[in-house]
Amino acid sequence: MTETLKVRAGRRAVTVSRPEKVLFPEDGLTKADLAEYYRAVAPRMLPHLRGRPLTLERHPGGVGDRGFFQKDVPDHFPDWVGRAEMPKEGGTVTYVLAEDAATLVLLADQGSVTLHRWLSKADRPHHPDRLVFDLDPSEEGFGAVRDAARWLRDLLDELELPSLLMTTGSRGLHVLVPLDRKAPYDDVRAFASDVAGVLAARHPDRLTTEVRKKAREGRLYLDVQRNAYGQTVVAPYTVRARAGAPVAAPVGWGDLDDPEFDARARRLTDVDLLLKEDPWGPAPRGRSLRAAADRLRRTGLRARP
Repeated sequence: MTETLKVRAGRRAVTVSRPEKVLFPEDGLTKADLAEYYRAVAPRMLPHLRGRPLTLERHPGGVGDRGFFQKDVPDHFPDWVGRAEMPKEGGTVTYVLAEDAATLVLLADQGSVTLHRWLSKADRPHHPDRLVFDLDPSEEGFGAVRDAARWLRDLLDELELPSLLMTTGSRGLHVLVPLDRKAPYDDVRAFASDVAGVLAARHPDRLTTEVRKKAREGRLYLDVQRNAYGQTVVAPYTVRARAGAPVAAPVGWGDLDDPEFDARARRLTDVDLLLKEDPWGPAPRGRSLRAAADRLRRTGLRARP
């Protein structure tokens, strides 16, 4: 077995240890495959990561093992890896910043299969530039997720807010709204909660904002809880620790019309397709929530059932 592999990423050559280590046993995908994927997809992925604290989901023994989450930068990481010291209750945490392709390869070498990013950047951590709706399916299957995504897009269109669609690589979809970083997290989450409440009121038999699973009664849950300081969501183009190596991938709204489309529609082996398409380009300008909140109030949409 090859002991090490040098992977050229930008101006650096990163050493990948035990490159033939199988991380996805059902698919035969190795650590070298993961490192090469992240090197290749870096041009698409890095614009969505730069400046954002990351939490690492590490599976050094492969995705069949339980794995663990890591926030603090390991002491042995080289000096060239970006870092951001962020306050927390009772202290601070120093997070990794992925500023270049070499960092992505290094993280792959550490068995960091999945990267989870903040919705805000380190230079203004309490003011997110993304709002996220997590469409979490019930037992109904993916059809309910498709419908919820379309209904949410239509409502955001009414509020004159741009929306971006992303598979999670797991069960559901994320709908994101680019923001101008003026509103603090509390205001962003309150607005997202109002929007989710309106959508649930329009489709009470299909959607819910009920946090308790027992109270959902088979309805799709509109989750807005990630819109908070220190919370994370899966990063665009990150690989998920599941059989098939699915990817959390930006997609276009037209993809919902494909009957084969689901939350795991893109995979690590689809890197050529991921590089060819840029469903989120050109990136929409970040918007203020003030005008959208005014539209909610003016049209009476804020009222909940």
